[in-house]
Amino acid sequence: MRDRIVAVTAPGRVELVEQDAAPMEEGTFRVETLYSGVSAGTELSFVKGTNPYLNVSWNADLGLFQPGAASTPYPVNRLGYMQVGRVVESATPAIAVGAVGAMTYGHRTGYVADPVKERFVPLPDDLDPLLGVYVAHMGPICANGILHAAADVHGTDVRSLADGVRGRRVAVVGSGVVALLTALFAKRHGAASVVVLDPTPQRRAVAEALGLETLDPEADDPAVVLKTRWGHAAGDRGADVVFQCRGQAWAMHLALRLLRPQGTVIDLAFYQAGADEVRFGEEFHHNGLSVRCAQIGRVPRGLAPIWDRERLSAETIDLLRAYGEEIRKHLISAVVPFDEAPALLTDLAERRRQELQVVLTC
Repeated sequence: MRDRIVAVTAPGRVELVEQDAAPMEEGTFRVETLYSGVSAGTELSFVKGTNPYLNVSWNADLGLFQPGAASTPYPVNRLGYMQVGRVVESATPAIAVGAVGAMTYGHRTGYVADPVKERFVPLPDDLDPLLGVYVAHMGPICANGILHAAADVHGTDVRSLADGVRGRRVAVVGSGVVALLTALFAKRHGAASVVVLDPTPQRRAVAEALGLETLDPEADDPAVVLKTRWGHAAGDRGADVVFQCRGQAWAMHLALRLLRPQGTVIDLAFYQAGADEVRFGEEFHHNGLSVRCAQIGRVPRGLAPIWDRERLSAETIDLLRAYGEEIRKHLISAVVPFDEAPALLTDLAERRRQELQVVLTC
């Protein structure tokens, strides 16, 4: 048996490659892929050659990028983390044949997994399996951002994702998939206001279709607009928390300008080109602001193991149950055959095609 995988063999070169399927061993199970979601930011960084793992060595013990051999050299054979598969063989009582679940094994037509080492998140029968592409990893990324906001307020005493947004005024910079799911999480958990800021009219239109308020940062100064609207006390105006979800320096600078004094930016963005335009001598310094990087590799200190990846996936399923119809209609912009993946990724990387969320079907 052979599986087809999507591989990036060099900058700008994406190919379909066949590999022998891994053998079934005791305790493993095999899935056939139903859907595979494309994460445009992370995946295109490998296609473009801008991902730091391609050029330097990541020292996991020290938490440092250092000169040396690339940690992920070409060819990149495991691309993507938004898969939904159906179990077709099982040699473990833990996973039943026929089960449909979310996983993170990359764009490939089939996969053999060990449930002790890899996550298989069963999808409930009442959830459209296409939406399952968000359950294992992408949704938890966004839920973890909301969790960081809760930890910023309550430390280790976080009982609910609502603890960081309930009754608060929330701004979200960007309107890609991460931004929109994060905004929906904030709305779902009781934020007093949620405003999405993005300069792209088409992206703002999607946010509005999802029931979110938007502002164009290139029109009237959005910091003035929101700080005029959101007053707390004399000299204390602005967003309680800002989720920064666009990996560009101007977006971080805007996020800082939107905050009330001593507020926090929860940063979920990936700055592939650095952030030279962030002016830390201005609002960041004078308003005593904070930036917390929320990456899925770790939850806020002191919240594990209660707030683990499984709980964040469960929170994602709850969100998808609430907004699934709208997400399916407005957020997923294209569903294309698996065989078209190389052309699709190349077109996206070279900006010949614009999509919000693409899902590959097998």
